[in-house]
Amino acid sequence: MPELPEVEAWARELDPLVSRSPIEQAGPAHIATLKTFDPPLATLAGRKFAGSRRRGKNLLFPTADGELVLRIHLMSAGRLRYHVPGAKTPKTPMFRLRFTDGGELVLTEGGKKKRAGVWLFTPATLDAELAHLGPEALGLPRATLREILTCERRQLHPLLRDQRALTGIGRAHANEILWRARLSPFVLSTQLKEDEIERLGAAIEDDLSRALALREAGKGDADVYLIHNRLGEPCAVCATTIRRVDFEEHTIYYCPTCQTGGRELKDRRMSRLLR
Repeated sequence: MPELPEVEAWARELDPLVSRSPIEQAGPAHIATLKTFDPPLATLAGRKFAGSRRRGKNLLFPTADGELVLRIHLMSAGRLRYHVPGAKTPKTPMFRLRFTDGGELVLTEGGKKKRAGVWLFTPATLDAELAHLGPEALGLPRATLREILTCERRQLHPLLRDQRALTGIGRAHANEILWRARLSPFVLSTQLKEDEIERLGAAIEDDLSRALALREAGKGDADVYLIHNRLGEPCAVCATTIRRVDFEEHTIYYCPTCQTGGRELKDRRMSRLLR
């Protein structure tokens, strides 16, 4: 799933493009993709976007008149692209928005599971819809991080991925951040010492800032991820072989030397098979 660096890079790229011309037509949208019906997409016609924004992993397109906001969440396989006037576009995308100059904003989604979503809100209803999201992970003050860590006893990896605690981090960057901070993915948040909290805060900022710069430069996963999806490769710091722990919905990558004191973590799927 695209995380904060990818979504922020797309928001910055799309910002000047979507505000060039008024909207000619919004839609059609796949029945599985369009999540709201009031106000209808047709009410966007004739309006202009003020640009593009990001909140957590959501792309937001507010209208210049301040009355509506188009929200798009890409989930795991969604891709949103702006096509210049005259460019060839997919015949049957999940969502299409056409501007009066001929440019198009097109959402496509790979795979059989159609999870990407498109919503049209008023600003007030959008605020209510996203009210559950925690503070943004990029630029997070240390005091806020400390409060998040100490208010509830939780393992670090799922805590970092919890959008209600802080927003923008997913599975991949949780792996990257904890490796950079030299912390076990299973350590309890309430047990962190002050120097470990400082390391974690620095790792969040350093990893997300680095990844955002690389995404803006057009770099792919191979350049962005230093431990995620690198099973069996040597750790970039100590050369220990990178390990992983598999769950039904996600995989944790880690370095035993840097993060767990040499201890290899138990594979949860294999444990269930052996019961």
